[in-house]
Amino acid sequence: MAHRRRVVVAWVAVAVILTVVARVVGPHYVTQYSLPGTQTQRATDLLKQDFKAQSGDADTIVFHVSQGSVDSPAVRDAMTPLLARVSGYPHVTGVVSPYSSRGVVQVSANRMTAFATVNYDEPANKLPNATGKPLLALINAVHVPGLQVTAGGQVIEAAEGFSVGPATEVGVVAALFILLITFGSLSAAGMPLITAGLGLITGVALIGLATHVTDMAMVAPDLALMIGLGVGIDYALFIITRFRENYLELGDVERSVIGAMDTSGRAILLAGATVVIALLGMFATGVAFMYGLAIAAVIAVALTLLASLTLLPALLSGRLGARLVRPRGARWRLRGRARPAAADGAVGARGRRVSWRRWSETVQARPWPLAIGSLALMIVLVLPVLAMRLDSSDAGNDPASTSSRHAFDLLAQGFGPGFNGPLLLVAELPSHHAATALPALRALASSTAGVVAVTQPRIAPSGTLAVIDVYPNSAPQAVATTTLVHHLRNDLLPAFEQKTGVPVLVGGFTAASIDFSHVLGSKLPLFFALVILLSALLLFVIFRSILIPIQAAIMNLLTIGASLGVTVAVFQEGWLANVLGVQKGPIEAWVPVLMFAVVFGLSMDYEVFLISRVREEWLRGDDASAAVGDGIAFTGRVITAAAAIMIVVFLSFTLGDERTLKEFGFGLAVAVFLDALIVRCVMLPAVLELLGPSTWRLPRWLDGQLPHINIEGKMPPRALPELEGIVLESPGP
Repeated sequence: MAHRRRVVVAWVAVAVILTVVARVVGPHYVTQYSLPGTQTQRATDLLKQDFKAQSGDADTIVFHVSQGSVDSPAVRDAMTPLLARVSGYPHVTGVVSPYSSRGVVQVSANRMTAFATVNYDEPANKLPNATGKPLLALINAVHVPGLQVTAGGQVIEAAEGFSVGPATEVGVVAALFILLITFGSLSAAGMPLITAGLGLITGVALIGLATHVTDMAMVAPDLALMIGLGVGIDYALFIITRFRENYLELGDVERSVIGAMDTSGRAILLAGATVVIALLGMFATGVAFMYGLAIAAVIAVALTLLASLTLLPALLSGRLGARLVRPRGARWRLRGRARPAAADGAVGARGRRVSWRRWSETVQARPWPLAIGSLALMIVLVLPVLAMRLDSSDAGNDPASTSSRHAFDLLAQGFGPGFNGPLLLVAELPSHHAATALPALRALASSTAGVVAVTQPRIAPSGTLAVIDVYPNSAPQAVATTTLVHHLRNDLLPAFEQKTGVPVLVGGFTAASIDFSHVLGSKLPLFFALVILLSALLLFVIFRSILIPIQAAIMNLLTIGASLGVTVAVFQEGWLANVLGVQKGPIEAWVPVLMFAVVFGLSMDYEVFLISRVREEWLRGDDASAAVGDGIAFTGRVITAAAAIMIVVFLSFTLGDERTLKEFGFGLAVAVFLDALIVRCVMLPAVLELLGPSTWRLPRWLDGQLPHINIEGKMPPRALPELEGIVLESPGP
């Protein structure tokens, strides 16, 4: 606090400098989908090595006539030079025209819809995001009466991008409104936004620079912004609340800041550590795509935490802090009545009861029925998780205004939904004679149930590889498509290899999505166990209790399971999907991973804030029941306000047009709602009441082996429970 001006100036300077540097350098987002050990990765590696022209993604240019056929001279005269021009674009290795002999299957049966295939030299995640923009501009310039031309595929989706809508603006405005209601002061309400804002500005700049060091998906900064805004406001909120509470006791700004940092500051440091642990646990998945998301989220959380621990106390110890409790030109009185101090210098829990104390006592008076009832409710909400299907949603979920969605719909109407996600059969040819087996392979694929079309084999210049496109009769995200891939890999192609000696792999973007979901799903148990274990050990050492880590792990798992269950019900099963403007589809494989990391971290935030206050009261000498009542009374209001802010911030991301962000934001909002309302307000006080003094028991021999980490600080004087919710009021200027 002695250098508060330097701290504030340093934060502003660093934020400005890093932002300028990041804009000058520019971000370099790359989505890394490397999946070692999978058939898709093996097929991709072989194509890169021996068949470069077929090693990248393939987009489609779809055209449809309202009458006549695509063979009409007007349509041919428009599309033939267009396709020739596209073939010369950067990164394009070739264009298969529906008018060529290779494009026989690319014209619909009624000759009213056709598509050309555009092959790239790299997967879409390796190409610049703007690669598809010249193609979009070219097709938008076509003006032939009755002719619709559009393009779809991964490169086109990247070029079109997506919008998060007014998420940030809505989140900030809503947070300010909730903070105004909570504090009754514009200065107090704005301070969490200032600290979170500077932390996030710096964090987003660092994320942009970090894209030049490690691979990060384009969605990473938006996710980091969502997480960082929520936790940054929460951390500042808890410190400011404790500062104001201390001032009612001490009447001195500087001592109140020190006391707040010595207690709530320690608590948010522990809470932030649990969030970072949970996010870094994503490295245990072994999936490169998750690494960039984890790094971006950790940067956002770390910067907002650092701002709360350094910038916020600097602001509080200066004029802004004084305004929170002593406005200029006014003398203060307390609105409301507090009972006189008891003989020990503090008013005990027997004084005037506030709403949160009354609520806690209501729960503590009926612990068994409320604990069982809240547990039953959470279990019911968890049940849909049993039907959860992890996979990537296809372009049929893109906004209706996008070219990729238009192309998806035209292909589905003209050919069938499976033409939006062809499978790639990659045959290894150990000798030139092995090519004689390719007609049999094509026949096998054609006769397979669920396949509607198969292209002629394309042989690499080296003669060592051959590629065949297989079009299913089901959409890329459909269960039937996944079943077809497994049937080919596990039943038909191994038998074909045994018979002919030609190994065949199933690759392509659709198969890659299936592999990605399978790999990530198989790593979930390890990821969950690692994060839970590390967080439980941290709580065990900090709170010196065996039961607290167990309770925290179980309740946090219930919160995560219930929020995933509700997400499955809405996004997969379609309950109330129209309200959010989404269609039924699978759950993105990375969403449960990131949701677990974030929700577990946020749940631990509330756990630490509440339990640290309960423990603080317990160490003062209260019995266990009174300590729970005091802990709820002191933290209930601020936890509720923090949760409300998080819910609004997360829900604001459902206003955008990106399905995955809607899914993620909705799931997080549900998780925070359930954690704050059901777990912290009902289940936790009921369970702590049932556990009683055993909550804090630890064998003496074990206690002596643990390091002593003081999270309670220097045990500040007992605050007045009866002042909870009392607002400092000025009689006027």
